[in-house]
Amino acid sequence: IKTDTGGIMEFGVFDHVDRSHLPLHEYFEARLELVERYDQAGFYSYHIAEHHSTPLGLSPSPSVFLAAVAQRTKRLRFGPMIYALPLYNPFRLLEEICMLDQMSAGRVDMGFGRGASPIELGMFGIDPADAENIYGEGLEVILQGMTEQRLNFKGDFYHYDDVPVALEPFQKPYPPMWYGIHTPESADRAARRDLNVLSLDDSALTKTLTHSYRAARTDMGKDSQPELKIGIGRFIVLADTDDEALSIARRAYPLWHDNFNYLFRLRGSKPRHPRAPDFDGLCADGQGIAGSPRTVIDNLSTDIATSGANYLVGQFSFGSLTQAETLRSIDLFTDQVMPALRGQV
Repeated sequence: IKTDTGGIMEFGVFDHVDRSHLPLHEYFEARLELVERYDQAGFYSYHIAEHHSTPLGLSPSPSVFLAAVAQRTKRLRFGPMIYALPLYNPFRLLEEICMLDQMSAGRVDMGFGRGASPIELGMFGIDPADAENIYGEGLEVILQGMTEQRLNFKGDFYHYDDVPVALEPFQKPYPPMWYGIHTPESADRAARRDLNVLSLDDSALTKTLTHSYRAARTDMGKDSQPELKIGIGRFIVLADTDDEALSIARRAYPLWHDNFNYLFRLRGSKPRHPRAPDFDGLCADGQGIAGSPRTVIDNLSTDIATSGANYLVGQFSFGSLTQAETLRSIDLFTDQVMPALRGQV
C-alpha cells in the first residue's frame, strides 16, 4: 500500500484517549467534537492507542470508538496505533476492520502490534513471552482473510479450516498498515513489509530510524516508488503567547503523566519507554512543544529537518486540557503552523 506525499508535509493526530476530569459520557462526546474539528481542519489521519485497565486509554475497544468517528467525519482517515493483536481472535478482528472500512468508504488505517504493556497482556492471561508469535500468526490470518474468500491457517495459536469470509475491505487489497518504531531494526523490518511508520522519539533518534527505513527501501529497489508515511509525533500546545501556552501545558500534563504510570505504580514496575514527569522535561527530551505559533513553527521545523520525517503527528488533547484550550490550540496550528510547514519535506 503506497502513500505518496508528493513532496508535501502532511499532518496527523495521535490520541491516547486518556481520561480527563470530565464525566465519561461528556468525555466521549467532547473527544468526538475534537475529531470533527480535525476533519474540518484537513488533518490526514487520526491515530488512537489501545490500552486496558488504565486511565491512560479509554478506548479499550478501538473499533467501537472508531465506528463513531466514521460517522462524525467525512474526509479524515482513522485507525488504531495499534490493535494489540494478542488480545484478539484475528478472524473476529478482520471482520470488524472490514466493517469499519466499508462504513467509512475506505478511510481506515490499520496498525498492529504485540501490545506495549506486558502488564495489560498478563491481565488477559497472555504470556508476554508468546506475544511476538501470537502477533505474527494473527497478522497472517487477518491479511489472508482480507484477500481470500476462505480462511485456511494452522499455527501454534490459531487454526482455521475452510472458514468462509463474508466481508471484505473497501480498500484493496487491504487498508494501509502502520507500525510504531523505536529501533533501527524495527524501522528496517517495517520498510521491508511496506508499512507506514510513526516514531514518538526525539528528532536525533528518529533520524537514525528514518535512515534505516529509507536504506531498506533502497536495498529492495523501492526508493523510486512513492514514499510511504514516515511520521514523528509530538505533544503540541499553542496559545497566543509562549507564556500562556507553557502555563497551560504545565498545568495539563501531570494528569496525563499520572495516567501513563498508573498500572506501573499499581504493579510495582516501570515502563519500557518512560516519559518526563513534567512538561518542561518532556520538551527538553524533544517530545513536546508549547508556545506561540512562531515558536512552534521554529521548533517543529528543526525537528522535521533533523528527523527526515515526512508526516507530523500532533497530540493536541491530553491530561487536564480544557475543550476550549484544545480547540484554540488546534485552530492556531491549522491556521498558522500547517501552512508554514507544509512545504518542508
